[in-house]
Amino acid sequence: MATTLAAQLAPSLACSYDSPLPSASAKHPKVTLPFANSPVRKVSLARGFHVWKRFGVLDKQASSSLCSRITAVAADAVSQETQSADASEDTPAGERHTYQAEVSKLLDIIVHSLYSHTEVFLRELVSNSSDALDKLRFLSVTDPSLLENDPELAIKIRADKDQGILVIQDSGIGMTKEDLISSLGTIAQSGTANFLKALKENKETLGGDSGLIGRFGVGFYSAFLVAEKVVVTSKHPKSDKQYVWEAEANNNAFIIREETDPDYRLERGTAVILYIKEDAADYLDPSKIQDLVKTYSQFISFPIYVGREKPTAEKASTEERAEVEKAKKTYSYELVNDVKPIWLRSPKEITKEEYHSFYKTTYNERLDPMAYTHFNTEGEVEFKSLLYIPGMAPFSSDKASSELKNIKLYVKRVFISDDFHGELFPRYLSFIKGVVDSNDLPLNVSRELLQESRIVNLMKKRLTKKTFDLFDSIAKRKDKEDYKRFWRNYGKFIKLGISDDKDNQKRLASFLRYYSSKHQEEMTSLNDYVENMKEGQEAIYYFSSESVKSARNAPFMEKLVERGYEVLFLTEPMDEVSVNALKSFKGKDFVDISKEDFDLGDDEELDQLEDEFGPLCDWMKDKLGERISKVEVSRRLSTSPCALISGKHGWSANMERIMRAQNLGDTPGLREYMASTRILEINPKHRIIQYLDDARLAGKSGTGEIVDLLYETALMSSGFVPEDPAGFGYRIYDLMASMVGTKREDFGRGEQPQSNQPSQPYSDSAMDPEMDMYTSYDEYVGTGQYPGFAEYQASGEPPQVEYYDPNQPPQDMAQPSSSPPIEPEVM
Repeated sequence: MATTLAAQLAPSLACSYDSPLPSASAKHPKVTLPFANSPVRKVSLARGFHVWKRFGVLDKQASSSLCSRITAVAADAVSQETQSADASEDTPAGERHTYQAEVSKLLDIIVHSLYSHTEVFLRELVSNSSDALDKLRFLSVTDPSLLENDPELAIKIRADKDQGILVIQDSGIGMTKEDLISSLGTIAQSGTANFLKALKENKETLGGDSGLIGRFGVGFYSAFLVAEKVVVTSKHPKSDKQYVWEAEANNNAFIIREETDPDYRLERGTAVILYIKEDAADYLDPSKIQDLVKTYSQFISFPIYVGREKPTAEKASTEERAEVEKAKKTYSYELVNDVKPIWLRSPKEITKEEYHSFYKTTYNERLDPMAYTHFNTEGEVEFKSLLYIPGMAPFSSDKASSELKNIKLYVKRVFISDDFHGELFPRYLSFIKGVVDSNDLPLNVSRELLQESRIVNLMKKRLTKKTFDLFDSIAKRKDKEDYKRFWRNYGKFIKLGISDDKDNQKRLASFLRYYSSKHQEEMTSLNDYVENMKEGQEAIYYFSSESVKSARNAPFMEKLVERGYEVLFLTEPMDEVSVNALKSFKGKDFVDISKEDFDLGDDEELDQLEDEFGPLCDWMKDKLGERISKVEVSRRLSTSPCALISGKHGWSANMERIMRAQNLGDTPGLREYMASTRILEINPKHRIIQYLDDARLAGKSGTGEIVDLLYETALMSSGFVPEDPAGFGYRIYDLMASMVGTKREDFGRGEQPQSNQPSQPYSDSAMDPEMDMYTSYDEYVGTGQYPGFAEYQASGEPPQVEYYDPNQPPQDMAQPSSSPPIEPEVM
């Protein structure tokens, strides 16, 4: 393949492909290039030698040396070609010049690769106009005569839809014929960069630093993104003539001529005329132009006017025709960048009303901001910033990401970007609005991206720190309602930051607020919780639930409330996630009171109860099977008979509810696995558990149904969703039926068939199953736990034992009714 390549290049190199090619050890021979018949382009030869190098034909040093000689020869050839063209094509239409670089390839890169949005052409051209005005302003310090003809420094933009022309005109320094050739004829040569170099070399004469924008020398060529032809007409204040530079997008040459069109005669400055492509015709709309100027060049220090057509008719006569009507267009100009960049002023000079007015105007807001901060940062990276907390959070929670383009980066007051994907500002702080402006940032050539990640990280840290300081200032205000309003709007963003930003978790934790068992009306902070902890308390206790009401009535709270411990109530979806990510605060671990690893230190008493009720726990586990992982004596219950506890690494009831609601959160098999880690805790001091243990030992029937009912009731009271709600409801109905002495299936029926069985004595256990615990009726009556006990206390007479028909509801125990029986209601 190397041989074939050499054969193709042999005619141009005046050597045979059989000639020995240079190697890593051989000194490269002198090569002569015949340009007489066909000029050779530098880039084509360079590409050929790069191919040679790739196949190992040339080493790095030899290739570099050879390409250097080729570059020199090619440059001479291009210069000769230019001179020849100038000599032969110097016509009244203008002088034809060839670009001093491979313009066709470079323009192709600019149009198709360098810029991500075509609309940035207006930003680049307006920035060039601003630089021209800035240059004039600096030079006029030593030479006031430069401003004599036109003292106004401004930029004007107008469009002609009929002709498809867009004009960007400024009253800046202008360019001579030589300036047009050297600045616009050489791509990647920046006139602004050269001016800045001269400025630094002669600071005292020119008056110090400047705000010039241009740097890379390619911004002008972004005009070809939307234009098929570009004409630049310019007049320098020291020149008597006005010259025109003209070029087309698909041509590697440009024309220089003297301006003859009276419509484009200038007192001073430059006008860039773009012949807009058909697919870019929307850039001829004045409203579109105004929007782009406000987006990219709102804070340029010179006034920018956008013109709108005002067509008028006037009569004009010619030698060929009589009077004809000719439409001549005039324009009315409107100032677009009337908002000034107040962040460039000293904060001491700006009033609160000015800050609020700037915020409302810039971001089209109606509400005043909650707070703002204005600061300058110096050091390795220098920038000025003005940040606001909006008066209200975004309506959609989906916008809690960096899709909210609220932080705008400016370089020398020119808008660069607001799309950083969390690189310049954390995603969870995307609700913050503001501007960041720097005079010197490492941008790429298109001025759309920051190039050095180290600088970006430094800016991000400082912006984040200043934002936290702003939160602190709200929390320390005397009016506590201010922070309440802030938390209602932006609390979820702070919780998101706890999960996303590991480096700033401790700082963010100080902003968290929760309801608790001791603060059910007003929220409390983690700092206050830790300060008010009881002596000997080693952890921060929390419980997640749907609401404060359901949390305070949860069975897990019983023993903690008895001992006076405060429990945080996590009632928002993000609460449990953020606490799990935080893990601890000021040396105190977070402990979920609804999970297996909760412990209050009652080991001695617990060991005794486990020995006594261990067999009951094993028996209940056999009854419940795989629905739970185990049954154990509770360390947190005092009044409830039982509760369902999550495993150490399982979901809490609230987390399970949240995961069920997620579109992709209910992974097949995961919910079943989490359910299998649950633990049923029993309270051995509760009479239901004691009765169940006695019934188990006595071998009574119906104990399995009681275990099922206890389990499903514990599911409900612990916040879980019953696996079979309908079955749970039927068991409740059965219990109610036994209390009224009938069967569930008999509810709501009419005439019932008479039973052939003899009447049976009424058993109080039909009303209260716990009566079977006692050895005699008198002992049961003495407990006061049976139906009708209140009537017995009032009358002093024990209830009477009656006989009843099992197909009929029983009468009241304490006071038998003499009225006829009530017919069942037909459903």
